[in-house]
Amino acid sequence: MALFRRSKNTNKPLHGQIINLIPRHLLNSEIHKHQSDKGCHKYKTYDQLAALMFGQLNKCYTLSDVSCGLSISSTFLSDIGLSQSPAKSTMSDGNKKRNYQVFESLYYRLLSYYKHTLKSKYQSQIIDEIKNHNIKLIDSSTISLCLSLFNWAKFRTAKGGLKIHTVWDDQLGLPDMVNISEAKVHDRYGLLNNVFDKGTIIVEDRGYFDFSLMMKRIKAENVFVTRIKENTVYRTLEEKELPDDKEQDILKDEIIELYSKKAEETGIDKQKLRLVHVYKEDENKVIEIITNHLDWEARTIADLYKKRWDIELFFKAMKQNLQIKTFLGTSENAVKSQIYVALICYLLLELIKRCYCTGKPAFSNFCEKVRVCLMHYLTLDYICNELKPIVKKAKKPPQTTLFDLHNSGYQTILPL
Repeated sequence: MALFRRSKNTNKPLHGQIINLIPRHLLNSEIHKHQSDKGCHKYKTYDQLAALMFGQLNKCYTLSDVSCGLSISSTFLSDIGLSQSPAKSTMSDGNKKRNYQVFESLYYRLLSYYKHTLKSKYQSQIIDEIKNHNIKLIDSSTISLCLSLFNWAKFRTAKGGLKIHTVWDDQLGLPDMVNISEAKVHDRYGLLNNVFDKGTIIVEDRGYFDFSLMMKRIKAENVFVTRIKENTVYRTLEEKELPDDKEQDILKDEIIELYSKKAEETGIDKQKLRLVHVYKEDENKVIEIITNHLDWEARTIADLYKKRWDIELFFKAMKQNLQIKTFLGTSENAVKSQIYVALICYLLLELIKRCYCTGKPAFSNFCEKVRVCLMHYLTLDYICNELKPIVKKAKKPPQTTLFDLHNSGYQTILPL
């Protein structure tokens, strides 16, 4: 794989090297599948992808910024595979008309293509008792929009917004399922599929606490770990003993059953469940974690719920380092295209960071390096490991006098 060649010279700018990590046969396959170049003569799918990625990596706020940035150098354009820089109106039409699904599908194809490499280079927090289990973290993030501009994204009376529903794969360290909806869609209904393969552990917040969903997961032999809602009615069947002299944050561990009318309607009242009470010192409160697994240690359940922080960090990294809060178009298609291209950029940046960086740089610091060097002809290895904020002296230009120029045959025109 060309990704691992550490050449000392490069004939492509950094932006071109990042785009080259997208195999052309994968992109061409998606273009053919979605017919995204049909009837298009100039601004093709690759051109739009290159322009939107430039906007993401360079943190451009408008289409004018993208157009100006790409038109600085004809050599740069040629080296990233573009025949000309796109006009603002051309990009606007492309964002509005080209179906966002071509970029959505491309993200999942890249995830599958680099799956082995991403897994082998990623190390999440290991919980010994469940170290070989498949863990999915589920959450959503809301982005506010101006309702007068984004009238398709109705949220409240005078407010618009969208919600990014995400399933985070703990082994990949990346989202493997994303759905974008209006912000008014409840978390419970935000994903097309809430049930996973047998043995999967699902960790989520109490926004997903739903009796019928819990029963579906029990039948599918999934393990759910979530917070119980405050008004949930249950009875304690057994209180488990806690280990002595450790796990001081775990206050109670009990076997329970639910007995409300809705619990009876769904049949979950016949299921034994586990409720672990954990004290959070930083917030000075007790959280109650419910699960259908009765045998794991209470510490395992508490640590599983703590893993939710990984998906929170992902949302934070996306919002701070890529463009998913300021949009280059107002149509639903333009917004979704931009978000899925942002996900493609995130995947490629993570791939480079994991495979090239010898240390463990913060994602934000790494993104800043990429941003300032995007148009420079530097190797990925240099960007990751050699580029540092140090004092570097400039080289003095050669001292050339008018006498030297005259003797060498140059004609010098002096100002009047």
